[in-house]
Amino acid sequence: MAAAKSFRTEDIRNVVVLGHGGSGKTTLIDAVCFASGTSRRKGSVGDGSALTMTTPEEKSHGMSLELTVAHAIHDGTKINFLDTPGYMDFVGEATAAVRVADTALVTVGASSGVEVGTEMVWELCEKREIPRMIFVSMMDKAHANFNSALDDVKEKLAPGAVPLQIPIGAETGFRGIVDLLSGKAHVYKAGTLTGEYEEAPVPDEVADDVENWATELMETLATTDEDLLDRYLEGEEISHEELIGALAMSMAEGEVVPVLCGAAEQSFGVAALLQKLVDLVPHPGKGDGVQATGANGDTVNLRAAPDEAATALVFKTSAEPHVGELSLFRVYSGMVTNGTELRNIGQGASERINHLAIPQAKERVEVEALYAGDIGVVAKLKSTRTNDTLAAPGNAVTLEGVVFPQPDISVAVRGAARSDEDKLGEALSRLHDEDPTFEAEFNPELRQTIARGMGELHFMVQFERMKRKYGVSVETETPRIAYRETLTAPAEGQGRFKKQTGGRGQFGDCWIRLRPRERGEGYEFVSSIKGGVIPTKYVPSVDRGIQEAATKGVVAGYPVVDFEAECYDGSYHSVDSSDIAFKVAGSYAFRNVAERAKPALLEPIVEVTVKAPDEYVGDIMGDLNGRSARVLGMDPLGGTTVIRAQVAEAELYKYASALRSITQGRGHHRRKMLGYDFVPPMRVAKIVAEAEERN
Repeated sequence: MAAAKSFRTEDIRNVVVLGHGGSGKTTLIDAVCFASGTSRRKGSVGDGSALTMTTPEEKSHGMSLELTVAHAIHDGTKINFLDTPGYMDFVGEATAAVRVADTALVTVGASSGVEVGTEMVWELCEKREIPRMIFVSMMDKAHANFNSALDDVKEKLAPGAVPLQIPIGAETGFRGIVDLLSGKAHVYKAGTLTGEYEEAPVPDEVADDVENWATELMETLATTDEDLLDRYLEGEEISHEELIGALAMSMAEGEVVPVLCGAAEQSFGVAALLQKLVDLVPHPGKGDGVQATGANGDTVNLRAAPDEAATALVFKTSAEPHVGELSLFRVYSGMVTNGTELRNIGQGASERINHLAIPQAKERVEVEALYAGDIGVVAKLKSTRTNDTLAAPGNAVTLEGVVFPQPDISVAVRGAARSDEDKLGEALSRLHDEDPTFEAEFNPELRQTIARGMGELHFMVQFERMKRKYGVSVETETPRIAYRETLTAPAEGQGRFKKQTGGRGQFGDCWIRLRPRERGEGYEFVSSIKGGVIPTKYVPSVDRGIQEAATKGVVAGYPVVDFEAECYDGSYHSVDSSDIAFKVAGSYAFRNVAERAKPALLEPIVEVTVKAPDEYVGDIMGDLNGRSARVLGMDPLGGTTVIRAQVAEAELYKYASALRSITQGRGHHRRKMLGYDFVPPMRVAKIVAEAEERN
């Protein structure tokens, strides 16, 4: 099979498609690629055949679950589309896509308007400061209302949003659009899979709307350029090319957010969208280049030019049975050619780039070279993972990686069978390589493997992938809490160990005092032995025995912390005493004395920072009060409120899910460990009983 064409930087566009789940992202990309001829069949999200639905998990759940790249070719320009999940459990995938895109196309349902996921992905774009366009999707569905959706966009996302198109009809009556820049109506031919249309005069039913919006568009564009404004006010005609240029510039600077519309299932509006993406989206060579970090920590500016040394960022890795590991990357400078050798800067390893390809969803189309700005895929790199920089030898620079969100929900996992348990660690590690927002590690204190992720659906999908890809099935349970114990009163007593076995015996004898210390002060050992009643060489063994016994606790088997142990008296035998005897005596002394020092349980306390819209503050506060939280402060922040509170970790299991339910998905929280405090008396008996049952 012949290699695909290589596109020069100026003929490339990188567009991330974002939106709330179910707003039509995947359907739109499928329709656009089919209309452009780069996809051989028009698929459907409903039956799992859409172009960028590539995994069994996506097909079974009926939604996009991971970042997928596909491309369309229009007017000699290659448009790389990065399809992203709309469900917030998979926001890490959207974050990675936004990192390597030059423009965002945000889908807004014509009947649903701006939703939680829309606001979430808009914030991602704000942080990266990338240009945005809006596509009001599904104009052919029940209750579709373009004006209502536009008002929602202006109110919640972008006051500078301005339509470039006006729909003709809505719901089952949607049959076309009017392009406000050309003044032409596109009336679609029903039943054509590629969205064929005829140009026609503007229908009377939308003539007034077209005149009003066209005037607003002209005035908006004119005010972005003084020369255009003067000519507009003097009544001079401004050419279509000048309008496109002014619109592209104002969009790139974030002053204007163009709004388009259509119905992707019928391919209505996809041809016009393709043309607008070619005309308005900046190519990767626009701007001042990209900053990277040099070998000496200095800042290096990389230009998207073929005569620069090659530099690329791996922004996603994935593995599939019978395919191996795939690395998706974007070239930021120079060219990457088939067969070339690149250095993995972070790992200090060389990688041979064989079978260089461009991605078309799950297919790979081989190509001889990729110019700066293009997105490629390569299989079976030895040492490279997500966020690694690949660079030409001698070009030791590192690109900024994807800043993934921190996982905020935990669950304990164990293998469903012994064979699963043996392979669990490796499978969890490989899942993390593919999705850095999923983490897992074995906690030896809790004796559990703790997995952390973005939500319950996130866990469900990851465990489905683990079973399919690596043959490992898991069961889940509530994570245990790392309780501690402490002493609340001073006490003293003896620990004596004597053992005679017919030959040399074992003898150790010590007297100790235990005193409580302040929270966080830790453990301290003091020796006040005088007169050699315990030889100096044996005193450290008493210390070790106390510490070893303290790790096993006296209330519920949890480590005892924040206390002082003083060894002040004892005795020894010139023949039978030894290090081990005094270590055992120290452990006996601790257990004897600690039980009289009023031991108490401590639990981890977490500072929770919750950010949510103002209207949910009352419900959030009620929920926190029900968790016995202590509110530290509330700070208003322009329509949202930030609440800080101290909460026992035991009260926070599944809090992320509860917060999403309370706030309809618009609330987020972060946690920070503060320290330990006493467990309320009414909960101590339950914790002790659970510990006894477990042990």
